[in-house]
Amino acid sequence: MTQETKYHWIRWFKAAGVRALRTWAQAFVAALPVVGFTLGSVDWIMCASSATGAAILSLLMSLSGLPEVDGEVKETTDEQ
Repeated sequence: MTQETKYHWIRWFKAAGVRALRTWAQAFVAALPVVGFTLGSVDWIMCASSATGAAILSLLMSLSGLPEVDGEVKETTDEQ
């Protein structure tokens, strides 16, 4: 594995992880009013499992490419 390839995968994992974490948080907050109207009646496990499903889908969608990572690889290959 070349240094450039290794760097690309490290950047991909970081970018995909940040996207998945953001998606998880957004899905968790969005599920709150759906599963309960007051904090005492919220099904926290349902919110967390829905958010986890969204984060997994985010990671799967990242397999098709991430603009912030793919753009950097194109820039470095264009310079050479």
